[in-house]
Amino acid sequence: QVRLEESGGGLVQAGGSLRLSCVASGRTFGRDVMGWFRQAPGKEREFVASIWWLSDNTYYADSVKERFTISRDNTKTSVYLQMNSLKPEDTAVYYCAADIGSSGIYNYWGQGTQVTVSS
Repeated sequence: QVRLEESGGGLVQAGGSLRLSCVASGRTFGRDVMGWFRQAPGKEREFVASIWWLSDNTYYADSVKERFTISRDNTKTSVYLQMNSLKPEDTAVYYCAADIGSSGIYNYWGQGTQVTVSS
């Protein structure tokens, strides 16, 4: 069973930065896609960024382009989300997710880590 554990959330002022981490375990990762999602109170979960495990391909939501950077460390089976120039609208619970086998569906999810950005 794939297990994902996020960490790194916290409280920051607008314009500040945070780095989220996600440790993945339970299998050998290869033809898979890792993603970050977020969900604010009263809103649906939305896509933030993704990265292919075996390539450098990345994809970002328009709302975070040029501010957020997704990366990974294969030896540590970890995925990161560097968040810069944070805005109050970035406030949400951030989730790490895995699309095993690049099926187009994120089958596994972490428990989430809270990010709060004050104005």
